[in-house]
Amino acid sequence: MGMIDLHNHLLPGIDDGAEDVATSVELARMAVADGISHLVCTPHIHHGRYDNTPATIDPALAVFRAALVEAGVALQVSSAAEVRFGLELMEGIARGVIPFLGEWEGQKVLLLEFPHSEVPFGAEKLTQWMIQRGILPMIAHPERNKGIMKSPAKLKPFLQQGCLLQVTAASVTGGFGETARALASELLTEGKVTVLASDAHNSTHRPPLLRESVHAAAQLLGERRAAELVTTHPWKLAQVHFR
Repeated sequence: MGMIDLHNHLLPGIDDGAEDVATSVELARMAVADGISHLVCTPHIHHGRYDNTPATIDPALAVFRAALVEAGVALQVSSAAEVRFGLELMEGIARGVIPFLGEWEGQKVLLLEFPHSEVPFGAEKLTQWMIQRGILPMIAHPERNKGIMKSPAKLKPFLQQGCLLQVTAASVTGGFGETARALASELLTEGKVTVLASDAHNSTHRPPLLRESVHAAAQLLGERRAAELVTTHPWKLAQVHFR
């Protein structure tokens, strides 16, 4: 088994990632060439902007899978979603239309995205509501959130609740600037990061690559612990998708 990427936008035509199936396949080829063997696609669910549900995600996954077989690309793919913070999330969970990223120690895991500019006031009340229902939030790319960059202590209540963290691979190598790189390094060194993932959107600025970032993380953590962030940990989470 190669590396496992748990946050990317490779499903064709349903958010701001791959615009068509040809692009999806091109990105999949890049991922495989980098050593990625399994990928959980996480299209945006963002109320009013990307109103995705299993009714839009499942057909896109089926198209992508068929295209990979036809193109002879050996990539195992499944789907979940990156879910934007908001009260609509509670309603979506109640209605059963929010896909989960996987499972972690008996809890379902949801990939949760805060607005890029801030951590909403009282956000820990919503994450607590989820945890009480057996749903563990995994916070997407905290190192790129402007509020957390300014004040990393804003992550504290979520870490105390047991929330997981997913850091963007390219942040570790400086692809999102020095502040994001420094914060990613700090979170890695403190052992607070559960997985590194690509958050791939395209082949240029946001490619589906992990290897270089794992090498960078190894400088901080050693090779074994760095490798776990793209193998053991994401597999523990997402193996329910690939049984």
